[in-house]
Amino acid sequence: MRFNWLSEYLAQINTSAIYEATTQRWTQLRHNAEELLQLQQQLSPQAIYCRIKSTSAEALEHILIVCAVYLLVCLGLYKLTFWLTPGAGTGNTNTNEQNNRQHRGGGEGDAGANSLRNFLQSGLRLRSVHLPHAAKMGRVLLVTAHPDDECMFFGPLIYSLTQRDGCQVYVLCLSNVSALFLGNFEQQAQLRREELWRACKHLGIPESNIVLMNATNLPDDPNVEWRPDAVANLILHTVESLDIQAIFTFDRDGVSSHPNHCAVYYAAASLCLANLLPKACKFYTLDTINIVRKYLSVFDLLCTCFMSTHWCILSWKEAAIVRRAMLEHKSQMKWFRWLYIYTSRYMFINSLREINLSDVELEMQIHDN
Repeated sequence: MRFNWLSEYLAQINTSAIYEATTQRWTQLRHNAEELLQLQQQLSPQAIYCRIKSTSAEALEHILIVCAVYLLVCLGLYKLTFWLTPGAGTGNTNTNEQNNRQHRGGGEGDAGANSLRNFLQSGLRLRSVHLPHAAKMGRVLLVTAHPDDECMFFGPLIYSLTQRDGCQVYVLCLSNVSALFLGNFEQQAQLRREELWRACKHLGIPESNIVLMNATNLPDDPNVEWRPDAVANLILHTVESLDIQAIFTFDRDGVSSHPNHCAVYYAAASLCLANLLPKACKFYTLDTINIVRKYLSVFDLLCTCFMSTHWCILSWKEAAIVRRAMLEHKSQMKWFRWLYIYTSRYMFINSLREINLSDVELEMQIHDN
């Protein structure tokens, strides 16, 4: 009878519940061990390499698809741009002549196509030339640092302006001597002068509209600092003597970050800052873009149309004229120049912006800092 309490206590114990709890615990421990083993396998170097490889392949596939879509969109816009610009690629940009041809021979189909063009032009702003009014008519001065700058960087702009009736384009080149040829100054100066004349002739600029400085204090040398006041005086004298209405030159980054290019901008900007330019004279700069966009050729068109205010876009046939002009600078044609003229965006597209006094003040502060 002394052990009745023990029998009663054992009888109250639910052995099945204890068995189930024990079984679940062992099962949980086993699962945890399996998960730990799987985790160790997943963290092994081989597993990590396989995962990175599969993820990278998938990401690369997506990148290639996006690039392909972007290139196709750019090609489509490139074709659409010249369809929306009647006469583009033929050297005729006279709007009055186009309208006369449309009235003489245009039917209902032409009227519908013209209305569609006008709608797309106003909605998408797609046209091969989108320049400010001051640059469309009048007297325009292009200020460059060296011979071949006009072809390498400003070719589309020059070609677009010279195709407009009543627009006189002048080129002011500040240096005609390469620092590499200082030992043979006269011969190289004459050679580069003739190359510049022939190149400008291809672009539609007569020899009488070329102002080539023979200043020994402005050599083609990135290690020689050009004095802004000396450059500014030359620009101002040319602007006043030729009654210029618009100036085009490099921006503060000089497209290629060449110190001579940057010096030309700061000299022109100092004239604007000092209010020395004529009131009717506008100041425009060529946009410097990053190196990726710089070598996208015509595939930079999408970025240009949506990120720029003013631009000039050449067809392949028109760009061939700029390339032929560049080939006239035979003394400067190194192997990398051949690559440049076929891949650079500046041989097909120029984007520009107008510089006002507030812009100059801000950029001068940045320059001083």
